Amino acid sequence: MQIIHTIDEIRDATAPFRRRFESVGLVPTMGALHSGHLSLVRESMSRADRTVVSIFVNPTQFGPGEDLQAYPRPYDHDLELLEREGVDIAYLPSDTEMYPSGWSTRVAPPAVANQLEGQSRPGHFQGVCTVVLKLFLQILPDHAFFGQKDYQQVAVIRQMIRDLDVPVALSVCPTVREPDGLAMSSRNVYLSVDQRPAALGLYRALMEARRAVQQGEVDGHALMNEMRQVLIDSGVDSIDYAVVADPDTLDVLDQIDDRTLGLVACRVGTTRLIDNLWLTDPPAG
Repeated sequence: MQIIHTIDEIRDATAPFRRRFESVGLVPTMGALHSGHLSLVRESMSRADRTVVSIFVNPTQFGPGEDLQAYPRPYDHDLELLEREGVDIAYLPSDTEMYPSGWSTRVAPPAVANQLEGQSRPGHFQGVCTVVLKLFLQILPDHAFFGQKDYQQVAVIRQMIRDLDVPVALSVCPTVREPDGLAMSSRNVYLSVDQRPAALGLYRALMEARRAVQQGEVDGHALMNEMRQVLIDSGVDSIDYAVVADPDTLDVLDQIDDRTLGLVACRVGTTRLIDNLWLTDPPAG
């Protein structure tokens, strides 16, 4: 596995793949890798000839008071995991490599970024779009792999790809969960043993909403009230949102239809967690 730190090096390393007509898969991450990330790596390796995994804790997507400095950075362990998986290239650029002195261009996110996370974390998706587009231009992948857990991020990047005619095929892989149902996240390491039951409330709230839909509930507000009550009963410290939404626009639904997504974001202690679940059968493909 090659370990690369600069833009010039990553371009030099991937150019021979294209000359040999080998497809390139990219798995963008912020490191602190877990089984969810590795599922994306394995999907890339099954579908592309070559796989690049980027590890970059992107400062432009963190807002004031968020956990940029505390965000885990176990780079040696991450590289061991990627080596074990047989990844071709691990790309670890520095902050100054990605954002050199005088840098000022930013990518304005599409309208779907204005909801939910966009309201809770102003500027977050501008940072996401900017860094992802930069990675696409640096690596020129044929495929990019993201997880369902960060659903709104996927929706934002999908629309950016469409709007800017980016020649990358986006693949969305299922959320990987702990045995107790908690969606895997690098931030789970912040949770104490005592906080774990509250964190499990996110998945329970979504599952309760899904069960209600299966039993015939179609009122969006009734479902959202039920999710909020489950979260409160679980002991979360605050709720940013608990909604049923259209999967394309993320507009909140007064009445659900056959394509409805539940999304939640809460704080447990100082840790902010997000999760989502199809409340109806997920669309094919």
